[in-house]
Formats: sequence, C-alpha cells, structure tokens
Amino acid sequence: MNRSHSHTEFQTASQIIPGGVNSPARAFGGVGGEPLIIDRADGAYLFDIDGNRLIDYIGSWGPHILGHQNPAVLAAIRAALDKGTSFGAPTRLETQLAQAVIDAVPSIEKVRMVNSGTEATMSAIRVARGFTRRNVIIKFAGCYHGHVDSLLVKAGSAATTLGVPSSPGVPPGCTADTVVLEYNDVADLEAAFHARGSEIACVILEPIVGNMGVVIPEPAFLQALQDLCRQNGSLLIFDEVMTGFRVAFGGAQELFGVKPDLTTLGKIIGGGLPVGAYGGRADVMNVVSPVGPVYQAGTLSGNPLAMASGLATLTELKRTNPYPRLELETQRLCDGLASAAQGAGLPHQIARVGSMFTLFFGNEVVRNYTIAARCDTARFARYFWGMIERGVYLPCSQFEANFVSAAHTSADIDTTIAAARAVLADVV
Repeated sequence: MNRSHSHTEFQTASQIIPGGVNSPARAFGGVGGEPLIIDRADGAYLFDIDGNRLIDYIGSWGPHILGHQNPAVLAAIRAALDKGTSFGAPTRLETQLAQAVIDAVPSIEKVRMVNSGTEATMSAIRVARGFTRRNVIIKFAGCYHGHVDSLLVKAGSAATTLGVPSSPGVPPGCTADTVVLEYNDVADLEAAFHARGSEIACVILEPIVGNMGVVIPEPAFLQALQDLCRQNGSLLIFDEVMTGFRVAFGGAQELFGVKPDLTTLGKIIGGGLPVGAYGGRADVMNVVSPVGPVYQAGTLSGNPLAMASGLATLTELKRTNPYPRLELETQRLCDGLASAAQGAGLPHQIARVGSMFTLFFGNEVVRNYTIAARCDTARFARYFWGMIERGVYLPCSQFEANFVSAAHTSADIDTTIAAARAVLADVV
C-alpha cells in the first residue's frame, strides 16, 4: 500500500501541531508508525490522500452508526446551514433533539446540550457535587471520561495506549477527592462505600467500557452500584457517550434495565458533528443555572448544525431500526475473527455488545483494567498493520472499541474475516 502522501502530510503537520494530531488517540502511538491522512469517507469506507480505500471500523470513534454521508443526515445539515451556523440564542432544533433524547432514555427527564463528551462528564460531576453537597467521586481504572482534571486518573483510551495514567498539569488537589476502583470488583466498591459513604457525591462509569477495549459489566457489579448509591444518597452516573444509541436505542441502561440518576451522551447524538449532553432526574437537573446555583455555560452549546445532524440520526435510527442486523453481522464478524485467531493458535478473547467489539490478544477474559493491561500489545500492532495493508481500518490501539455500522455490507464482513485469517496466520 502506498502511503507516501500521508507521510509527507504528517511530517508537515508534526511541525505545527503537537505530535501532528489534534487528539492522541489518532497518533498511532500504540502500534508504531505514522497515521494515514484521510481525504474523505462514504458509507463504510475511508479514502486516504494516497487513494487507498479502507473498510472503516472506527466510524469517527463511534458516531457514524448509519455510516458516513448518510443522505438524511446530510440533508438535515444542509437545511440548517442555509439558515446560519450559530446564533447564541435558543432554537427549535435544541428542544426537538432534547425531546428525542428524553423519549429514548427513560432515566432522562431533563437534558442540557454541550459541545463534547468531556464537557458533559465535567458538568455532570459538578451537578452531582452541587446536588449532594459532597465532594468525593468514584471512578474506575481504565474508564475514560474525557480530559477532565478530576477524572484523568488511571484513564483509558489514549491515556492507556501512551502509558500516561494521569497527566502533568493536573494539580494534586484536583484529584484528591477522586477514588479509583477496579471495574467489576464488588468487594472493592463495598469497601469504598463502607469507608466514605457519607462523603461520596457520585459514582461515574462506562456501563459498557469502550476505552480499555470493550469490557462488559457483570450483573452483580451493576446491582451493587445501584444499591450502594441509593443506600448512601450518592448519584449514579452512566457515561454513555459511546454506548448511547449504539448498543440499543436507549443505550446500555435500556439493555441492562438500570436507571442511573445522571447520564452523559455524545457521539451519535451529533451524527458526526461536535456535541455532548448530560441529563437525568428533573430534581437533580434543576440545580443547573439559570434555574439553580450550579453554573455551566457554552457559546456554541446547542449549535444548530449539530442539533440538526443529531436529530436526523436519531430519526433514521428509529425509522430503520438497524439494531437486529447490526447484532447479527457484528456477531458473525466476531465469530470469524475468533476462528481466525484460534486457527493460528493465538491466545485471544473477543468481547462484544451490540455493534461494539474488541479482539484482545491474551489468555484471560478481560473484566477489568488489570487484565486488559496484560494483553499482547506488540502482537496487536502487527495485526493492525497487517489489516491496514489488506484495506481494513481498525482502531490503532488494543485498548479501543471497534464499531460496525449499518453501512457495512455482508461482503465487507466477509472481506474483513478473510483479511484477518491471512494476517493472523502470520502474526506470532
């Protein structure tokens, strides 16, 4: 595969942008080499500036569940663009998208739009602290909730890939009230509440982890979360930035039958444009300014282009209901990848929920960060580059989720499985 133009462009970018990228997850730090520079996308495919076509299993890290350039979404964006790009004033689209979110997610009674998942989680934490008048928060190792100071402790996503569990520039005081526990460890959770239950404002987690690879919550863990939060007057926050409208129309909470107090959203609700949201119980959300004392604002929050794109995406998801087919095709893909790894004699695990999945190179079922960190990242890097050479674009880290879209055809799945067989036969 020719990558000469990507190489030249990346060298130029590296002179003027830190690391040549505007997000570390794009830097190929976990696999070595240089990133491809993308020119355009269509359906299930990316096209780089060297003219290579790749089957895309990132989908802009999750938003493009309908595929790239969905006609209904593009039409909605164009119609909104014809009216202007931003007004700094309320629009009807904001209310319409808010209502669509509330209709889909039963735990959300009121919702506030922001510009990113990081803003959403930052705001939800502030609201939880303001509502409970407590300071301590619990998060889980390997769960990534954006680059918020208080949450950038043992974070997943690129923070795991780059071996930076926290970050310089975050004062110790910002994380002094952050308690980090092991995901899926009920005893760990119970001990924390026993020690500090009256101080804990909230527990925040990815209800299905996507940022140390896909990790599935165990039923006893979810039950303990609900029970301990209710017993101690703490709020339960589901970070569904990735899973919202992805694993089910109503997100992971619909799938598991859990009702958190607050939920953060992003990605799919913007249809590929910058967006975030946080919402939950009306009494909790009513502490947000201008109704209540907890301040949060944003010049571009509720941007009409993002609102139009998100509303069109949710409308199409409801109209077409791609979830049953996504379930079947993603399972078929995972079965094919597992068969390829098994045929090559490679230790492996497949984790999947809906159209999210990860192929881990390791012997143990990945149920937490400690186990994820033991996976063979060097083997993953060889697998990644082998798939690139065969026209399949995967997340550039062992510790990220893969995404299947409604635009992926059965032929795309077959091509991907065939590529994996060829690559894994050579990956030792």
